[in-house]
Parts: sequence; C-alpha cells; structure tokens
Amino acid sequence: MRKILEPSFFDRPALQVGRELIGKFLVRTLGEREYAFAVTEVEIYDGFEDRASHAFRGKTARNEVMFGDAGHLYVYFVYGMHWMLNVVVGRKNYPAAILVRSVEGCEGPGKLTKALEIDKRLNGKIALPPSRLWFEDRGKIIRRRSIKRLPRVGVGYAGPVWSKKLHRFLLVEKSKNRKKKQLFRTGTNKKARGRKTPSRVI
Repeated sequence: MRKILEPSFFDRPALQVGRELIGKFLVRTLGEREYAFAVTEVEIYDGFEDRASHAFRGKTARNEVMFGDAGHLYVYFVYGMHWMLNVVVGRKNYPAAILVRSVEGCEGPGKLTKALEIDKRLNGKIALPPSRLWFEDRGKIIRRRSIKRLPRVGVGYAGPVWSKKLHRFLLVEKSKNRKKKQLFRTGTNKKARGRKTPSRVI
C-alpha cells in the first residue's frame, strides 16, 4: 500500500498531524533513484503564542512560508551549517509547522537534510512528487504506547512554560532483538557503513 499524503492531511491541528506523522514515510527522489524512510521523531511549532516558534514575533521574510497553505515545505538554515526540514500544517495565516527530526536509519534533523540533499531550493515547495520530496502512508502500524511525548530539543530560550511543552513525538522501538534495537537507534549497519547515499532504496 502506497498512499501519498495530500495537503488535506496536513490541514489539521498541528499536534494531531504530528502524532499521525510518526510511522509515515518521507520519500525523496535523487536523480533516478527513490528513497523512503519511516518518520520516527518530529517536533511541533504551533501558532503565534509558541515562544519557541519562528512565528512568535510575527511574519517575516524568513518565516512567511509558515503562514501559507498546509502541506508546503519550510526549509531554513541554522547555526551556519544545517538545513531544517519542516512541513506547514493547519489553516492558512495560522503559523504552524512540524520539524522532521529523525527517520529510520538517520537520527538528527541536520544529518537527515544532508543525507537527502535538502536545502533552500525546497523552501516553499509543496510536499508532493513534482517537488521530489513528499510523505506517504504505507500501512505501517504504530501502537500508541510506542510513541513517547517529550519536550522539544534546544528551546530553553522559550522560557519555563513553552520549553517544557510536550511538543515532540518520538517512536520508541520495542524489540527483544538488541541488535535490531541498536540498528534502529544508530541507523548504522555493515553494508551501509561508508556510503554517502541513504541505505534504504525503494
């Protein structure tokens, strides 16, 4: 089963979309090859009052994509070295976005964008196949107890209330096979080691 997530999927409350995005697949085409990875960690940035959000101080040239239509990509540069991949959610003119922090085999938003060659060229693009990056439902079943809600990472600047909001969803792999669990956590294996391209090819 492969079902592309249309903009209507993202045109809903941010926390609801974030929870449901866990286990969906991020799909990327590079050249003639297609790569797909299950989403395992996301963070929610929700509205004008969210002090951790780029939109907290209003609309700017940098964050204007957040105020647009749901299902568009918001890609920005941080620390002078990493691109961050977000997808806009909710109604138009209400700034909300979901940061994709990790996928199966790749932990960390900066590592993810580097591996999949994601940069400013995707900013403002719609998350559909013509943009060469989109999301799919492939029928992966995720039990609710396998998802942990946590505070977001690195948002101490947001103050004692917003920095502690449980706006991060993390898939917790529950496996009796310790080797498999370690593979999930680190995203490394003997075959993939040393490769510059993603290791899971569709």
